Amino acid sequence: MYPDFHIHTSFSSDSETDPELQIQKAISLGMDTICLTDHQDFDFPPGEYDFLFDTDAYFQKLAALKETYREQIQLCIGVELGLQPHLKKQLPEYISHYPFDFVIGSTHVSRRLDPYEKEFFEGISEERAYRLYFEEELENLKTYDCYDVAGHIDYVVRYGPTKAACYSYAKQKDVLDEILRTLIDKGKGLECNTSGLRSGLDFPNPHPDLLRRYREMGGEIITLGSDAHAPSNIGENFQQIKDLLTYCGFRYYTIFKNRKPEFRPL
Repeated sequence: MYPDFHIHTSFSSDSETDPELQIQKAISLGMDTICLTDHQDFDFPPGEYDFLFDTDAYFQKLAALKETYREQIQLCIGVELGLQPHLKKQLPEYISHYPFDFVIGSTHVSRRLDPYEKEFFEGISEERAYRLYFEEELENLKTYDCYDVAGHIDYVVRYGPTKAACYSYAKQKDVLDEILRTLIDKGKGLECNTSGLRSGLDFPNPHPDLLRRYREMGGEIITLGSDAHAPSNIGENFQQIKDLLTYCGFRYYTIFKNRKPEFRPL
């Protein structure tokens, strides 16, 4: 099975799964490589979760597990970094202090709200809410260079009141093209995140139209992630990946080690 490069553990406040259980599940599925990417979202709006973890403890724990399972699987140590425009000094400094293999840059907050919260869509049309999210995401991706791929770039659609009924690439083409162009110009990649299917969409994040457009524009770096928070989510819906990415024009997928991309045939 393809390597899963977006996995959460109990270091993320929205998961209760011990890292070792995620590793064991990946081994049972026949994966030869995985990357754990727990949430680090500085200055996240107060709410149900506090998306911060002790990075020193994280590396200590994962380094030990990496050694324990080195004959069975290659464990990469990553992070899902929450991007917000006002953190432009803090985030690069944080990443520079640790030897991550892989950094996902994700926009979980727009207008100081998480789309997961109902308040995000109150008093505004759904289509307008999507637009504002994409504009802030574009600002984030332009501001930062301390990430390797952009995570689930249409994440906001997971939580829209009508899901994808008000969303399409065509409706947001100008800002979405600018997002993709920014990634390509910076040498950054795109994540194909299968959790969109788990959250009630009939497509991964991003939508296949965006995956295809990224490839048409010259984008080549594509990582695969389930956004797993429990062992049952590891590699979820990966059986659809090859046909989907081939349809979108890809011949390779990407893994990262020491922040460097490695291309593997689909």
